[in-house]
Amino acid sequence: MATARELAEQQGWDAVTTRRLAERIEYSQPVLYSHFRGKREIIGAVALDGAAEMAAALRASTSAADGPRARVTALVRAYLDFAARNPAVYDAMFELDGGLAFASEDTPQPLKDAFAALLESLGEVAGDGVHPALFTEVFWAALHGLATLTRAGRLPPEDTEPRVELLVDRLAVV
Repeated sequence: MATARELAEQQGWDAVTTRRLAERIEYSQPVLYSHFRGKREIIGAVALDGAAEMAAALRASTSAADGPRARVTALVRAYLDFAARNPAVYDAMFELDGGLAFASEDTPQPLKDAFAALLESLGEVAGDGVHPALFTEVFWAALHGLATLTRAGRLPPEDTEPRVELLVDRLAVV
């Protein structure tokens, strides 16, 4: 998994093939297939690992923040930073087909934990009469849009901080 992640971060997911992975880790392809049935499962494994990392990063960012607004601001910065520092992992989590179920009973625990890490801070600023999980989904969608559009060069990176402030100011009821 670490080799797949490293290769994807360096050369993109198209470069990740079972043949190349087998060569890099010095295993035969049949041995690799005994662990993963193909690229889709490799992507899914990287996504689950990334979700656990993201959840830890989000929780760490908010643990020292004082007050709801500061926690949400720290959460937004940590999310965008994670997406920028780990583009291939972020793609595995949210853009590529890793065979993982989202928003269902079959959702793997690391994905649930990543959502819970968002909900912990965002739920407290959802506002009266707004379901915290629904608010978290909408806020997460905005974060995902900022992360992907900035990374794609559609939004100038120098305006990230004003976007963070605007997102928190307009959506977080504090």
